[in-house]
Amino acid sequence: MTKAAVLGSGSWGTAFAAIMADAGTQVSLWCRRFEVAEEIAATRRNSAYLPDLMLPDLVEATNDVQEALAGAEIVVVAIPAQEVRTALAAWLPYIQEGALLVSLMKGIEQDTGLRMSQVIGEVTGVEDARLVVISGPNLAKEIAARQPAAAVVASTSPRARARVAEACAAPYFRPYLGADVIGIEIAGATKNVIGIAVGMAAGMGMGENTVASLLTRGLAETVRLGVALGADSQTFLGLAGVGDLVATCTSPLSRNRSFGFELGRGRSVQDVLATSHSTVEGVKSCRSILQLARGADVDVPIVENIVSVLYEDREPREVLGAFMSRTRKHEI
Repeated sequence: MTKAAVLGSGSWGTAFAAIMADAGTQVSLWCRRFEVAEEIAATRRNSAYLPDLMLPDLVEATNDVQEALAGAEIVVVAIPAQEVRTALAAWLPYIQEGALLVSLMKGIEQDTGLRMSQVIGEVTGVEDARLVVISGPNLAKEIAARQPAAAVVASTSPRARARVAEACAAPYFRPYLGADVIGIEIAGATKNVIGIAVGMAAGMGMGENTVASLLTRGLAETVRLGVALGADSQTFLGLAGVGDLVATCTSPLSRNRSFGFELGRGRSVQDVLATSHSTVEGVKSCRSILQLARGADVDVPIVENIVSVLYEDREPREVLGAFMSRTRKHEI
């Protein structure tokens, strides 16, 4: 039986641990807080994030990262994107030689502009063939209810992506194989920012025309950026591209959309963040995405306007008006 460690017991980490266990993989779930590990051991539930999910018996929870990593052939990292570098440096001595390292994060590191697989590779020194990313329209609460869902499991190594896909192929979770790591990570990070923009418009009372326009133009600038960075344009038409974008921009379960919705209703950035239960990755990554775009000479007006709201104190309604009246640069 394959042994995996899932490092991070937030919503997605907990849900993914259940997926792997339902696929027949032995999972050690590392919890940052001792009381969460204790609760899972006693009740099989993580009430702070997914109270309705009864975790399978193949999931064992621990607060000891060394214990979690012992014998793990697959190491799944599911913590906030901006914490990966520091956390991995501390965990590195306990990662088994030859283990595959899997990223569930959808963010771009601040200051460096690195994608999550790049951060993992830089910190651990492992070759690209051992790095895997997973992304798709995967709202944790729906997966916890075992509703059908799919995702892309991507790596430059056919063997690595096939092995990880097998370890998470649950009856309700379909992994598809991919090789475009760049495209999948750019899509996953940028869709969070577009989700904030769509949420803001909805919070201001805008209708489906506005939402559809922002979603579609958001996809267009995501594709431009991804292709400029070396991605395959076809990636953005799949699960990790438009699929994830639609889920993030339309579901009230989306943290980024919900965050934007509250901004559109008139609440301040600081106030919404203070009451957010989970990390809103779009807030953390938007400036890094803008930095990447400027370095590649790519126009990303929605990302740029979201940065101005979050970090330059511009009003959502003012930004929406500026976006609609901007000079036309692209035919489609």
